[in-house]
Amino acid sequence: MNLKDSWDVSGSGDSAELLYETFAVTGHAARCFFSAGGNNCRETWYSDWAINSSYVFGCVSLKNKQYCILNKQYTKEEYEKLVPAIKKHMDKMPYEDKKGRVYKFGEFFPPELSAYAYNEAFAFPWYPKTKEEVLAEGWRWREPQKRQYQITIPSKDLPDHIRDVKNSITEEIIGCAHAAGQIGSPICNEQCTTAFRITPTELDFYRRMNIALPRLCPNCRSAERLKWRNNFTLWHRNCMCNQRGHFHADKSCPNEFETTFRPEKPEIIYCSDCYKAEYL
Repeated sequence: MNLKDSWDVSGSGDSAELLYETFAVTGHAARCFFSAGGNNCRETWYSDWAINSSYVFGCVSLKNKQYCILNKQYTKEEYEKLVPAIKKHMDKMPYEDKKGRVYKFGEFFPPELSAYAYNEAFAFPWYPKTKEEVLAEGWRWREPQKRQYQITIPSKDLPDHIRDVKNSITEEIIGCAHAAGQIGSPICNEQCTTAFRITPTELDFYRRMNIALPRLCPNCRSAERLKWRNNFTLWHRNCMCNQRGHFHADKSCPNEFETTFRPEKPEIIYCSDCYKAEYL
């Protein structure tokens, strides 16, 4: 990734430069601000998915365009006259959310305007918050949808081994193990669907890989996988290598570094030099 001279960006890279508060802006992008999505775009402001476009303000899904405001085409002269006026207006009449936070020109879109509630957005699995914390920030929280599935088999009654599973399983409606009345708490914050089905293609995959049937719905499975990753926190650690034959001879490695592994975790942490010497 050759991202240069950028700040507060996520999922952006390739040969992009001079990005500020952007998400998923890639390719040879430059001077993109407060925007999400886009490829090979330049001079984009408050826009979403500008492809091979430049000098656009407040636009969505433009391709091979220039000098557009709110998806409307303007001449170069009109654009250069209107954009400064819009920026001035945003400073003079800023957006104020329900908590009294003011958003003038130079800030990304307020979370209050998001089409998604916090617990169904990308942010939730990476920065989990309780319902109370989310509501205290003035953001939305989506309550679990009430579903009336006619469950034909609870997950606890599924065969333990894939060899014992019959083809008729694809006709069953399986209750998620997180749902009320099964293992664990009846309250699930993972947007549990309460039930799921096994498709013939899935069943074929499980048989070929010799994998047992899942007990959780797809949403709960995804949440369980994410729990295995480290949090977005860096800890200052010392290399734990004391192996002889490395560059530090018969002494402990003096290297220090930042890592997402907490000090109280049991894993042995090596610096990159010791790791390469030991395993590569």
